[in-house]
Parts: sequence; C-alpha cells; structure tokens
Amino acid sequence: MLEIIEETLLDAIKILPFLFITYLIMEYIEHKMGEKSKDTVKKSGKLGPIIGSILGAFPQCGFSVSATNLYAGRVITLGTLIAVYLSTSDEMLPILISEAVPPIVILKILAIKVVIGIIAGVLIDFTIRVFSKNNLDKKDEIGHICEEEHCHCDENGILKPALKHTINIFLFIILISFALNILVHLIGEDKISELILNKPFIGPIISSLIGLIPNCAASVIITNLYLENVISLGSMIAGLLTGAGVGLAILFKTNKDIKENVKILGLLYLIGVISGIIIELIGITL
Repeated sequence: MLEIIEETLLDAIKILPFLFITYLIMEYIEHKMGEKSKDTVKKSGKLGPIIGSILGAFPQCGFSVSATNLYAGRVITLGTLIAVYLSTSDEMLPILISEAVPPIVILKILAIKVVIGIIAGVLIDFTIRVFSKNNLDKKDEIGHICEEEHCHCDENGILKPALKHTINIFLFIILISFALNILVHLIGEDKISELILNKPFIGPIISSLIGLIPNCAASVIITNLYLENVISLGSMIAGLLTGAGVGLAILFKTNKDIKENVKILGLLYLIGVISGIIIELIGITL
C-alpha cells in the first residue's frame, strides 16, 4: 500500500508544473487578451496537430493533461487534442532507454506515433472544418470552467484562479491514480498481459483497450511485453497510441459534454486499432 501511495504521489507531482502553467495561460487568454488576439490563437490551430504531435512525443504525460485542459477551454482544436493523445509517450520512452534499446529503434517507434498523430489530427480538423462547425467555431469555455469552480477570476486576476484550478485538478488526479493503481495491483499485471498474448490481429484490439486505462501502468505493461517479444509491433503501437495517460480522466472532469467525451474516446480507440492492424498487415518490424 505504501508503494502504491508513493507511486501515485510521484506521478501526480510530475504533472503539477504542467497544470499550473496551462491554467495560467488559459486565464491570461480569457482575461488579458482581446477578442482579436483570441481569434488569432484559435486560427493558428491549423498547425496545432503538427505541433501537438511533436510535443506530445516527449517523455512525460503532463502535456496530455495540458492539452485536455486547453481543449476544454476551446483554446485548441479536437484534431490537436487527438494528435497529442496519439503521440504521448508516457512511460514508454524511459523503459526503452533503460532496456538499452538501440536509439534508431526508439526513434522509429516515436516517429510512427508522431506521424500517425499528425495525419489523424490534420484529417479530423479538416473534416470538421469542411462538414461541420461543431468544434472549431465553438465559443471558448474558459470563462465557463472558471464559473464552475467559483474562483471569481475577474476579481482575483489570473494567479489565484490558476492556483485554484491547479489544486482542484491535482487532487482529482491523485484520487483517480490511486484508485487505478490499486485496481491494477489487485488484478495483477500478469493477468492483464495474458489478454494480448499470441493473438494476431486481435492483439491490437485488446491492446488499444488496455491503453485507454488512464494510468502509467498501461504503457509499462505494453512496452515490456513488446521488449520480451510476447506481442507484435502492431499490438504495441496500438496500445501506446491510445495510452494518453491521465489526460483521458481529466477530459471527463473538465469537459462537461459527456457525449462528446465518449466520442473522443471512441475515436482514439478506433485510430489505435486500425493503425495497429495496418502495421501487422504490412508486416512492419523494427
């Protein structure tokens, strides 16, 4: 139990700086920038999926949390959010490095995730822009988020509201991570890994589902199984694409449109499964 508590706190603390910086930016956009400046930020979203996918590849899960909050405030587009989720490496990169995997192999894995993130993000934004005004033209929701937490942003400037938002989400992350860590401990990593052992094509379907668990354990299990030659590259990529870390839990906390959240979850899962199956069909190996 002490190990679970320690792991939970360490994971949450790693995300803390990203949370504060994100909310500080959101408060600044909401209360210090004019409407023209806000529009400029949103219109720059055409490059969002490219920038988001590249930044998401860095070895930390805090960026997916930041992207989730920015999306909930309608600062970034849906395509950018999905691109970040898909490229987020979570615990994959530290494990690959610690196991002395050749740098060229690590770079290829990261490149696959980043490229898929960019393609998916650009296509999603393009589709929405052409066929619907549903997401890209939504009014920003930063003020709405502020009202819900009763932080009186206009009275307190941007520092105190940012701190309040950060503390609220930080506590939420601790609770969710603690519950999930206990669940994984009770079920056992061995039983989870057995679900995707030696199951061609079905592997990406199950692996993508495991990747959706908003916890670092998912990426740890999937990466280790690949390193032990238990699962294929396609299954690993499928699971790592959907492994957006705690960002998925924060999505349901900050974005109040539950139907939209479920659709985002389904879209992420679908992209992970399709990508994994395509990689297996093509027969890509590293």
